[in-house]
Amino acid sequence: MTTAHESVRPTRMLFLGEQSLADGFRLIGFETLADPTPEAADQVFRDLSRNREKAFVILDDRLMRADCPNLKRVRREGGRVVVISVPPLSAPTLLASEVADRLTALFGAGAVPDGQPGHAGGAT
Repeated sequence: MTTAHESVRPTRMLFLGEQSLADGFRLIGFETLADPTPEAADQVFRDLSRNREKAFVILDDRLMRADCPNLKRVRREGGRVVVISVPPLSAPTLLASEVADRLTALFGAGAVPDGQPGHAGGAT
């Protein structure tokens, strides 16, 4: 006899991005796809949608800003698939999200920290 609890699939944890970050995410239990093309990343989101899977996905900024139609659709839908981005290890912190974009549009470029000394949120 199968109970409702037994048929629920666990939330997948995925990282898609640069190899230097993928190693760390793999160590803490994430499925990883290192250095994927935007097309390969988009295929992951297409599969998540088609299979109606729940997932927590971390992308590097390069992929978050790439033209990936299925990523855009998943982000618009919300709910089942949560997507966040992380900056590259070698670059200053730049926030790449809809919230950061809206803050910049409302309050100007200084509203979102860019990791550079002398700017809002940066060291002075």
